[in-house]
Amino acid sequence: MTEEEKKTKKEQDESYVKTYGRPPKYKKSSEMQAKIDEYFKICEGEMLLKPDGQPMTNKKGIIYRVKPRPPTVTGLALHLGFTSRQALLNYRGKKEFLDTVTRARSRIEQYNEEALYSKETCNGAKFNLSNNFDGWAEKQEVETKGNACGVILLPTVAEELKPPEDEDE
Repeated sequence: MTEEEKKTKKEQDESYVKTYGRPPKYKKSSEMQAKIDEYFKICEGEMLLKPDGQPMTNKKGIIYRVKPRPPTVTGLALHLGFTSRQALLNYRGKKEFLDTVTRARSRIEQYNEEALYSKETCNGAKFNLSNNFDGWAEKQEVETKGNACGVILLPTVAEELKPPEDEDE
């Protein structure tokens, strides 16, 4: 086999490896971004409208919404057509999609951060942040006494447990 034939065969093998497996769901980050925006719009819920078609608001001017739901990584993954949240997170490994997926996760993280200030949603938000986002963990400080490696030295007890020696022998 000549060098030219070897080179051609190698190129064919590499192209086979590149096309092997399931084709990607999204070829462009803009396609994914459109679906992400759609998901967050759905999470806002539908505006409650007055008979004249204007949005109904409370005294503070906040619009009433019907069926709002919290955005989640799993919910986003399912909306995008993935079978698991991990499939969505794997898209961060593709350079073109890194910013798109990271920005979407940051929006979900922001929602949970804001939920920390509500008495009703505080515990769920804490759980979600500490388990799904880097840098969020409840820290416990443990004080140790003893040497620097954290080992506590105890007095030897074995000497005290020896049977008494007979003095008559």
